[in-house]
Amino acid sequence: MLNLFQGIRPLKRGGALRDAFAGVAFAAMNIPQALGYTRIAGMPVVTGLYSLLLPMLAFATFGSSRFLVVAADSATAAILRGGLVGMAPTASTRYVALAGLVALLTAAFLLLGRLLKLGFVSDFLSQTVLVGFLTGIGFQVGIAVLGQMLGIQVTSHRSILQLAEIGRGLPKVHLPTLAVTLAVLAFVFALRWSAPKVPGPMLAVILAIAASAFWNFAGHGIAIIGPVVGGLPHFAMPDISWRDISPLLSIAASCAVMILTQSAATSRVYAARHHQRLDENQDLVGLSAANAAAAFSGTFVVNGSPTQTAMVEGAGSQSQVAQVTTAVVVALVLLFLTKPLQFLPQCVLGTLVFLVAIRLIKLRSLASIRRESPGEFALAVTTTIVVIAAGVEQGIILAMVLSLLRIVHHIYHPRTGVMVPDETSIWKLIPPDPGAATAPGLVMYRFGAAIFYANASRFCDEILRLVGPSPTTVRWVIIDGEAITNVDFSAARAVEELKKNLASMGVQFGFARLPWNTRADFDRHHLTVAIGPSWIFNRLHDAVDAFEALGPAASIPIVQSFPTS
Repeated sequence: MLNLFQGIRPLKRGGALRDAFAGVAFAAMNIPQALGYTRIAGMPVVTGLYSLLLPMLAFATFGSSRFLVVAADSATAAILRGGLVGMAPTASTRYVALAGLVALLTAAFLLLGRLLKLGFVSDFLSQTVLVGFLTGIGFQVGIAVLGQMLGIQVTSHRSILQLAEIGRGLPKVHLPTLAVTLAVLAFVFALRWSAPKVPGPMLAVILAIAASAFWNFAGHGIAIIGPVVGGLPHFAMPDISWRDISPLLSIAASCAVMILTQSAATSRVYAARHHQRLDENQDLVGLSAANAAAAFSGTFVVNGSPTQTAMVEGAGSQSQVAQVTTAVVVALVLLFLTKPLQFLPQCVLGTLVFLVAIRLIKLRSLASIRRESPGEFALAVTTTIVVIAAGVEQGIILAMVLSLLRIVHHIYHPRTGVMVPDETSIWKLIPPDPGAATAPGLVMYRFGAAIFYANASRFCDEILRLVGPSPTTVRWVIIDGEAITNVDFSAARAVEELKKNLASMGVQFGFARLPWNTRADFDRHHLTVAIGPSWIFNRLHDAVDAFEALGPAASIPIVQSFPTS
């Protein structure tokens, strides 16, 4: 049973009025940004307004988050354009139809994700590679609009080639276009510094439209967006055929992964900040409904936007009433105010997109990652370079693969060591180098991950290196199993073989502190019998006591009592 309007209920008069005013303020800030996203997506300008209409209402109806703004977003817009380039001319009727089909397929993927309860997939994009991915998109989007900002014609679709074209075209910069670009940049930055709550982009758009109409920018060679279709969108199926589906599946899948990941991360942040209960599976229904609404209302794929969510929260909103109000304001603009939009200079839209791109470039986050983890920094930078050089779709695939490989790397190369007590009788780890021992004749070895088919040989080899060649002075090897969360079939066979090898060398082999679920794995794979129940100790100091009681007379006692962690 669907639980509708979770992001609105309970509705109280005071809160509804506050959120409605926030929605009006948010519309003033976000309408120029939505128009700019159409440049990233390659769509007609009016479709940016469409993305703030029915998709917003759909998520407010079916979603659970009280803050998440679901509308056009730079990341999914870049994925869309990167996938559709070459399939149809941008902003053409055919291009719009293909974009609608991508939105519909994305909605289907998201709904399938809800049915299969795949919300956990978002956890497989690490924050590290996500920072690199968004930074790459920021550079790609910023490069893509430089031509518009400078009045240079750019025909390439790859960022590197676009930069090369811009470099060659610098002597031909259109000075009036550059002057408008610099004026908009100065105006927005000045307002952001002196009056941060004033919607600088909206004021810049209004002033640019007025100046363009009054001084005839088009007559001076400054490109304007031209006539914008007025009125509300027509609700219809995208004009496509069955054979169009196959080449668009990968684009839609990439969009779905990006939406699932970015929306979940954003909604979690604001739910935690405002102590809101979040239903991520219900949000998948809302995101699916929003993209279906986008497909049928002639716009492109929509996403949960971090920047727009921050904007609506900053405006004072605490529920989806603000987003519903924004949709109403946009409907009024579509009905009565589209005619002036035709005078808007294209360089102004490009400049607003450039400002969005700057916010996507996470240099501070990259610097923090570099200070704390150079290896993760390398992954983030690799993702950024791939997005810029190869494209957004390839970048998101790489981001997923790198995140998963990092998990595998941690499991394959867990932290291991030989446990020794310090002067305060607390266990510490020393490197598992040959000859390392807990005490003469005793090696207590810690393995910091589950044992499975890929790392079982590493586990066995490291223990055999610690024991050394036969004859050996090591009498007992005890594995601290606290971090071993499971053992699979292949690993169980490897451990059995290790037990035999150690026995042939005269070395006793056992485990201590096995979690209950790992004990169940031992029983199921017959390891308990193979090792011997008496060689599976509940506590570390139980193993130490047994060694001291039964070990060689020459062994040196360790300590009288050991902590268990």
